[in-house]
Amino acid sequence: MSTLGVVIPCYKYGHFLEDCVRSVLDEQEGLDVRVLIIDDASPDDSAAVARKLADGDPRIEVRVHETNKGHIATYNEGLLEWAETDYVALLSADDRLVPGALVRAAALLDAHPEVGFAYGRPLRFQHGGPLPAARTSSTGTVVYPGQWWLERRFGEATGCITSPEVVVRTSLQRTVGGYDPALPHAGDIEMWMRLAAHADVGYIQGADQAYYRVHGNNMSTTDFGGQLDDLRQRRIAFESVLAKCGDRLPRAEQLSAAVHTRLARFALRRAYRAYDRGRTDVVPVQELLDFARDCLPEGFTALPEYRALRLRQRIGARTMPYLQPLVLSAVVERVREWFWWKSWDRRGI
Repeated sequence: MSTLGVVIPCYKYGHFLEDCVRSVLDEQEGLDVRVLIIDDASPDDSAAVARKLADGDPRIEVRVHETNKGHIATYNEGLLEWAETDYVALLSADDRLVPGALVRAAALLDAHPEVGFAYGRPLRFQHGGPLPAARTSSTGTVVYPGQWWLERRFGEATGCITSPEVVVRTSLQRTVGGYDPALPHAGDIEMWMRLAAHADVGYIQGADQAYYRVHGNNMSTTDFGGQLDDLRQRRIAFESVLAKCGDRLPRAEQLSAAVHTRLARFALRRAYRAYDRGRTDVVPVQELLDFARDCLPEGFTALPEYRALRLRQRIGARTMPYLQPLVLSAVVERVREWFWWKSWDRRGI
C-alpha cells in the first residue's frame, strides 16, 4: 500500500484545524496517511489544538515554531525535511479535502509512474456557509504530457490549480526543491510548472478533490490594486520557471514571448473593463498600461485590447458604461469568460 503524507501549515487557524485534519484521516478509507501540523508561532490556541489532536491519534505529528518563519519556509520544512512517504500533499489549515480525494489521487499515481502530480476540481465555499455537495465518484483520469501541460500554462499565463487539490510524488518534490521565497504570492503556480517540466501531469475527472474556504484572510488578492500585483507576481513566476528549467524547455524563447504577450493582454483587458464598469477611479489604468508596455515593448500597441482601451478613452469614462452593450469587444469579453470557465470545469486545464 502506498503511503501519503499531508503537511498542514497553520497560522491563527486553530478554529479550522480539527475539521481539516479529520477530512484527511477519517475520510480517506483504505490509505496509509500521516499528518504533520506545523504551527508557525500562532498567537491563538492553534498549537494547543494541534497537540490535543496528536494526543488522540498516533498518525499526527506536531511542530511548533517559537518564532514566525512565514508560510514559504513552513511549507518547505514539511515537504523537504519531514515527508518520507511515497506521496505528499500540502493542505492549508483553513481548507479541507473531499472524502476519498487522496485515495483517488494515490491510485492515479500508483497506476502511472510517469506522473509527477495529480489534481482535480476544487470546490470553493464561503466561510460561515454550508459545504457544497461534492462529487466523490471519478469518471476516469487523464494523463497530460508535462511539456504540453506546461506550454498551455505559458499560453494562457494563468494557473488552473487552487492548491489543496494536489498530491505530489515525494521523490519528484525533492528533485525540484521547495517553494521559492521570492514568490510569496505566486509560489504555487511556479511549483506546478517546475514539476511539469520534469514529469507528466494527472487529472482526476468527475470527482471533486478539495474544498477551498473563501474568507477575509485568504492570501489571494481580489482588490483592484491587488489584481495588478497578481499580474506582476505571475510574470515573476513564469520568468522564474524559464530561468530554472530553461534547459528542459526546447521552445523556451517562444514560451517567453507567448506568456509576455498574454500578460500584456490581461493588463490591457483589465484596464479597458474599468471603463465598461465605470471604475476608472479605483482601477489603476495607467499602471496596467505601463505593465503591458513593459511586458511587450515592441508590440503592445498592435494588440486588440490596446485598441479597445483607446476606443474607450475616446468615448470617455462617464459615457462608456451606457454604451457597453453596443461595443463589440465588451460582448466578446463576456463570451470569452463563459467558454474559459466551461473548458476548465471539464478538463481542469
